Amino acid sequence: MFNRFFPDRYVASTYVIDFEKLYSEGVKGLIFDIDNTLVPHGAPADERAEELFAKLKRIGFGCCLISNNQEPRVKMFNKNIQVDYVYNAHKPSTKNYMKAMEIMGTKADNTVFIGDQLFTDVWGAKRAGIPNILVKPIHPKEEIQIVLKRYLEKIVLHFYKKSLNR
Repeated sequence: MFNRFFPDRYVASTYVIDFEKLYSEGVKGLIFDIDNTLVPHGAPADERAEELFAKLKRIGFGCCLISNNQEPRVKMFNKNIQVDYVYNAHKPSTKNYMKAMEIMGTKADNTVFIGDQLFTDVWGAKRAGIPNILVKPIHPKEEIQIVLKRYLEKIVLHFYKKSLNR
């Protein structure tokens, strides 16, 4: 029942992912959520995020941000990163996951999505057929509707972790 929401991978942070390995495995495009995936909610890109995207570009990845936020938020985050983006994405709708791949010139089999929420980020990526990596949220301060979803996520993640031990 819960397995439709299970991530393909679950890691502590975006910043521990072995991106060189992903590239060597044939991944050419990366789609990222922003808030609590790359920086705390509402924060501008920090030095760590800027360094990550510089590294990803050097490796050869196409990168696209996909956010349910409005354009001013996404544009502010992207100021020093300078990658493609889709704002007001209505995740988990698959439409803008597809748009992100179209922008990067990739397909579901050579793209990976990285985000911090099961019911928007991961569920949308799964529905679009895109491999996904769930990361732990960077910061506990979140909007009330996200806080409420986190309670449900804990239940799903309990069953996810249980399934890994079988």
